[in-house]
Amino acid sequence: MSHPLTRFCTHSLLAAAALAAMASPLVHAQATPSASAAPTDERYVWDLTPLFATPAAWEAERQAVLAELPKMQALKGSVVKGDAAALLTALQAQSALRLRLSRLGVYASTQQSTDNRNAQFQERGNLVRAVFGQASSAGAWLAPEIQSLGAAKVEAMSAAEPKLAPHAVNLRQTLRQARHTLSADTEAALGALSPVSRAAVQARTLLMTTDIRWPSVTIDGKPQEVNPTSYGPLRAHPDRAVREQVFKAFYGQLGQFESSLGSLLSSRMQAGTIEAKLRQHKNAISANLSTHQIPEAVVRTLVAQANAGLPVLHRYFKLRQRMLGLPDLHYYDIYPDLVTLDKRFSPEESARLTTEATQVLGPDYQRHLKAGLSARSMHVFPAPGKSSGAYKTSVYRVTPYIFLNHHNTFNSASTYAHEWGHGVHSMLADEAQPEETARYSLFTAEVAAITNEVLLSEMMRAKAQTREEKLFYLGHSLEEMRGTFFRQTMFAEFELAAHDALERGEALGGKKLTALYCSLLRKYHGADQGVMQIDPAYCTEWAYIPHFFNPFYVYQYATSMTASAYIGQELRKGQPGLRDKYLGVLRAGGALPPYELLRDAGVDLASPAPYQALLARMTAIMDEMDRLLATR
Repeated sequence: MSHPLTRFCTHSLLAAAALAAMASPLVHAQATPSASAAPTDERYVWDLTPLFATPAAWEAERQAVLAELPKMQALKGSVVKGDAAALLTALQAQSALRLRLSRLGVYASTQQSTDNRNAQFQERGNLVRAVFGQASSAGAWLAPEIQSLGAAKVEAMSAAEPKLAPHAVNLRQTLRQARHTLSADTEAALGALSPVSRAAVQARTLLMTTDIRWPSVTIDGKPQEVNPTSYGPLRAHPDRAVREQVFKAFYGQLGQFESSLGSLLSSRMQAGTIEAKLRQHKNAISANLSTHQIPEAVVRTLVAQANAGLPVLHRYFKLRQRMLGLPDLHYYDIYPDLVTLDKRFSPEESARLTTEATQVLGPDYQRHLKAGLSARSMHVFPAPGKSSGAYKTSVYRVTPYIFLNHHNTFNSASTYAHEWGHGVHSMLADEAQPEETARYSLFTAEVAAITNEVLLSEMMRAKAQTREEKLFYLGHSLEEMRGTFFRQTMFAEFELAAHDALERGEALGGKKLTALYCSLLRKYHGADQGVMQIDPAYCTEWAYIPHFFNPFYVYQYATSMTASAYIGQELRKGQPGLRDKYLGVLRAGGALPPYELLRDAGVDLASPAPYQALLARMTAIMDEMDRLLATR
């Protein structure tokens, strides 16, 4: 996944892109590499010198940006006079400063995520967050002044000054948000407080990666620490006794911090709820959806269709139990492969497969992918203190940076393809758009990434030579849909329930969050229908999910899985015109509302049809697996 293109607050446009670069809810947790891997080999460690040659150069630029902020503040009062040249000057200053902030932020955040224990990296992250807050405050006057002019006046100014054209989208967005914009002084105060409102994110990261002492378990006679990085692959261990041991150790330790992590998450959610009320939104989710003009019907339809499709999910769980030969099914039985595939996927093999799978996207896509792969832009293997998961982060027209925890498994190869889907998306949008409209919503970002995963899975299924290989890749496809559609929708329901409780004035601590999560865990996994047993200790899983610290983020994985399942299948079938429509979505960046982009490409995520098609695909895959199993 990308560093979240989180809720870009139009009231603090100056720091929006840079703030997004600093947040990092991560997915696809991987284990430590094999003993033969070399995490310090420069082939697998990114080169940040295209951003800054040295830490000293970064510090010099930080100081230079701080010196620039009074100049931005000095422009206050110039736009409200209605002069097109003054508006252009202010917007150009904003764009230039935003790009510099983005460069500062990406450098700091990429370094910290490779070693959260490093005090200098931590300090650099804190310093840049402070700069973002000051920058947001310095430019907070601009949106209210633009809004005071009104749409007619802004359109007239744009007609009089052609150089305002790159700013047209942001101007319309700013005008659209007028009723949710506060006074210039209040906006400045909120901007200055933004680092404080996000402090819970950093506190949670440090708690999980540096402060909690994670337990060890003995596997094959050797001690293995069960931490947020190693937990992901360990929960997929083929030995059921090991999986149970891993779950008990991990959640036993995590449960000791239920109150602290609950307080951090509650404060993060409260910050968004309070800001939504201040800005006169109906609720926090309305505020989030409003930013990217996503109809609330998208989220409501997603949740309704996922719930209607729970029998399909439960059929998958029963198939899993049958294929693993288990007498019953527990929560720790979800992750092991249904079929063992004795094959390793090195980073080089992952690159080759990603390139081959995306051939269907055409030569221009391949040109960008190969350019990215040839640069030293990846941090590949796990290391002590390194954050779990994977992400893409980037600065406008700089080769994107890809953060991985590669473990030479097919899941690692799939993650590799996923992150380069984000990478090429950014490269295509940067090439086609000015900086002002190159940034895109997560709503389309995850479509670009998950489509690559679908293309890879479909290719591997088509190339499978044996029944066991076919079953492996079919099972992987089912698990992708289970994890990305159903699991992320469950997360979205959890967020909705938690925010609803806050908005009703209820206290929201760790125990309440655990109770809310447990009810959903039981529903989605068929506990009351006898499909799966849910141990109450595992109901603290919400504390393991970093995505919740970027509220109303995860539902877009589920909508993206839905769109990608359709797009990926139809691309491989050669549906006329679809490739051009799809690449048009990627090249558009943020030039058009993301829901409209996908709708016009043939996927209306506010209607039941795409979700029903995904459920039908799951059913068809299980039918095929049943046929293959019957021939054993």
